[in-house]
Amino acid sequence: MNPDFWRGKKVLVTGHTGFKGAWLSLWISESGAEVTGYSIDVPTSPSFFEVAGVADTVRDVRGDIRSADDVHAAVHGAAPEIVFHMAAQSLVRESYLSPVETYATNVMGTVHLLEAVRKAASIRAVVVVTSDKCYENREHSRGYRESDPMGGRDPYSSSKGCQEIVTSALRASFFGPENKGTAIASARAGNVIGGGDWAADRLVPDAMRAFTRGLPVEIRNPAAVRPWQHVLEPLSGYLLLAERLYAEGNRWAEGWNFGPLDEDARPVEYMVENLTRGWGNGARWSAPPGKHPHEAGLLKLDCTKSRTELGWEPKWRLERAIDAVIAWHRAFSRGMDMRSFSLQQIEDYSR
Repeated sequence: MNPDFWRGKKVLVTGHTGFKGAWLSLWISESGAEVTGYSIDVPTSPSFFEVAGVADTVRDVRGDIRSADDVHAAVHGAAPEIVFHMAAQSLVRESYLSPVETYATNVMGTVHLLEAVRKAASIRAVVVVTSDKCYENREHSRGYRESDPMGGRDPYSSSKGCQEIVTSALRASFFGPENKGTAIASARAGNVIGGGDWAADRLVPDAMRAFTRGLPVEIRNPAAVRPWQHVLEPLSGYLLLAERLYAEGNRWAEGWNFGPLDEDARPVEYMVENLTRGWGNGARWSAPPGKHPHEAGLLKLDCTKSRTELGWEPKWRLERAIDAVIAWHRAFSRGMDMRSFSLQQIEDYSR
């Protein structure tokens, strides 16, 4: 990421109140970007958006990504040069409870956003953020590559595969070099962890909630392997990708993986053992019996393309990422200024 590039840029971030969207909005606004955020609400209480004071540095617009009129008004009002589309229903287990809402948000929300982009003259670069779960999961031991087929057997994963297909189809139909000077890419990240995530049914938020209450964290599938990474890792990739799209256009208008090194794709049990050891104070975990909704057992990303073509590299190994999460939540529990603390973590990462 080049901080000088972002100074004065007009940026729209959909989903800016969410965990990843709020970290991204804080980062680029601190770099001098004029950020407009568009979200329906703040998804949790507490939230990173609130405790890090993100609302103080962005133009905060509320609306529903499922409403074409709301989305068009937000894009028109922001007149951005760069768009990060991060608004999503992002939880696998929630997608079983609310499949219609999941598809409406993740699939049709993307259609509404790209249709609004098509009608806007100011936009030069769009990064559509999907998920590592967009791939048809065949439990490969190798990481999934950008050329692998889209898929998913649960509502969330399949909605992300659909989101990728929609992005590719609309890009080919309306955003080629001969049609419009807007370059659109998609970004697929691993399982992100970081301070300020309070979502339900995610490993690290569940652990932090349990540990601060002196309770054991319950783990559904200790053997499941995921590509864990600190939230700043994929965000740095999104920012670099947006810079390239802005400067060089359709050369970079493709799908891109942003994941950890292969050795940081670890089982859930490895993660929770490191979290309990790092937290201390009697932190512990358990794996209660019972049937749970299907989730992939093995998931890894091959990020060769991002490393060799974009020049992007992960900076923090998994142990460093876990330390950063624990440090953030300890600081929060002590009542520290979490905006300053978060900006310091961004600076540490950038160095």
